Amino acid sequence: MRIDVWSDFLCPFCHLGRRQLALALQEFEHADDVEVIWHSFQLDPNAPAVGEGSNVQRVADKYGVSLEQMEEQHRSMAEQAAAVGLDFQWDKIVPGNSYAAHRLHHYARSVGCEAEFMDRLMTGWYSEGAAIGDDDTLVRLATEAGLEEAEVRAVLDSDDFGHEVRTDLALANQIGITSVPTFVLDQKYGVSGAQGVDSLLGAVKYAWDDQGNRPEAAGGGCGGGCCGGACGSGAADDVDQAGALAAAGCGADGCGDGGCGGGGICGGHDEQATAQDAAHAH
Repeated sequence: MRIDVWSDFLCPFCHLGRRQLALALQEFEHADDVEVIWHSFQLDPNAPAVGEGSNVQRVADKYGVSLEQMEEQHRSMAEQAAAVGLDFQWDKIVPGNSYAAHRLHHYARSVGCEAEFMDRLMTGWYSEGAAIGDDDTLVRLATEAGLEEAEVRAVLDSDDFGHEVRTDLALANQIGITSVPTFVLDQKYGVSGAQGVDSLLGAVKYAWDDQGNRPEAAGGGCGGGCCGGACGSGAADDVDQAGALAAAGCGADGCGDGGCGGGGICGGHDEQATAQDAAHAH
């Protein structure tokens, strides 16, 4: 079975969701037969490479809430992270632009170093205050993950793997993904947000047991037929049976639901900007 995941490195819920999925698969008896494919997503494609000032204050100002409210959201997020063994140092977070990091992710995949690169990059941003929109910081993190410095710099000095990033963004736009993390299970069922280990495990089990039981939708998406089921289709009965699929489907907003999209911890996602960036090189 295949699990496609759209995420942004500059999204704390994506790091949490990645960890929750890993723990869920540890408990899944067919985990060796599950392929997880990570896709690029940008919550703010027009952001500067490295943002200035307090990230928490920036997001609070953007959405018109008090600093105290936003800090409380981040403390709650840190508690969720700690529960699965992650260290979310929200007061160190450096905002920025994730385009170059996504290109390096695709490069790392091409040379068999995807997991190591993602671990190092996300830990650097999430726990250490690393500015992952900065090229020198990316070089440091990438080489610490085992990549060759000269090759990393060559990617950063070009637009290599930009096509792969833009393809992921265009596909997300095509199938209606507006919040991350979004997990698409067996190219049919969508879970939006970091819903927890038990919920993800339940969704994975349901999708596994349901393989081949429903026809794929005609047209594009995730290799054909993506979101033909509960994801974005409004198939409430399927969602209820799964007991774990997000009722709102792929298009759900929401930091309040354990994801990033319409506002909150991560900030907003500009759909028009994403569509434009998917069609044109940065």
